[in-house]
Amino acid sequence: IAVIIVNRVPTVPVKNLNGSSPVNPALAGITGILMSAAGLPVCLTRPPKLVLHPPPVSKSEIKSIPGVSNTSRKTTKKQAKKGKTPEEVLKKYLQKVRHPPDEDCTICMERLTAPSGYKGPQPTVKPDLVGKLSRCGHIYHIYCLVAMYNNGNKDGSLQCPTCKTIYGVKTGTQPPGKMEYHLIPHSLPGHPDCKTIRIIYSIPPGIQGPEHPNPGKSFSARGFPRHCYLPDSEKGRKVLKLLLVAWDRRLIFAIGTSSTTGESDTVIWNEVHHKTEFGSNLTGHGYPDANYLDNVLAELAAQGISEDSTAQEKD
Repeated sequence: IAVIIVNRVPTVPVKNLNGSSPVNPALAGITGILMSAAGLPVCLTRPPKLVLHPPPVSKSEIKSIPGVSNTSRKTTKKQAKKGKTPEEVLKKYLQKVRHPPDEDCTICMERLTAPSGYKGPQPTVKPDLVGKLSRCGHIYHIYCLVAMYNNGNKDGSLQCPTCKTIYGVKTGTQPPGKMEYHLIPHSLPGHPDCKTIRIIYSIPPGIQGPEHPNPGKSFSARGFPRHCYLPDSEKGRKVLKLLLVAWDRRLIFAIGTSSTTGESDTVIWNEVHHKTEFGSNLTGHGYPDANYLDNVLAELAAQGISEDSTAQEKD
């Protein structure tokens, strides 16, 4: 319960006599008594309520989403790409630089006019070769780029460490699981004119593969199934289609350390924010949020996923 002064007297920011805020309930009560004793009128109001889930929905009310095929997707373990060496992959994205500029390679921090300073496992290319990425134009030791590629997901793609331009199709290390998606007959706050797209992610615990932080070690999967929500608007359906591409490319989740619990070797979100609060926005993960759809489109674009990606997936 919150204590609020009425009759045009400024509000005192003391909330929650029932104990659900950081303010001690006793302190809130004492404040109300003192205000009343001082002759200030007091009214008691309840704080906003957290609404994580929609009202109950029967199976007959759940509908498929027009323009989106099926109602679920599964991912399995990564299919290993065979045949191409790191040098062959990078050759597609690089132009050799015969006369490098006298500036630092931002990977090893040695001058481009000197050999690479990388000290790890030795790539097969010469340490003094320099290359320019074809689209963004940033220049590095080829030796350093090969080492960076070998330390990554080795999926045939490369991301410029300076400007984050993606070459090829970026994929992630999301463990196997299932993504379900359908319409429910309720509206989200801020979107009264449309129904709601509900996404349900299910990932079981398992054993980490060679692409994960600790291969062979078990990983946990807390809080699954995870329910997420989008408005069934034109832009909401666009976001869903791109999330399906991100799911197929294993970019929605990763295995790492939880920023909320500190637990390591657990399934975590991977830089694409989702709304998990249906009917309120007390946690920042709900509605209304006028900027959310644009923000998540930008996050997907940073992972190399745009409207062009949906066309590629059909090819």
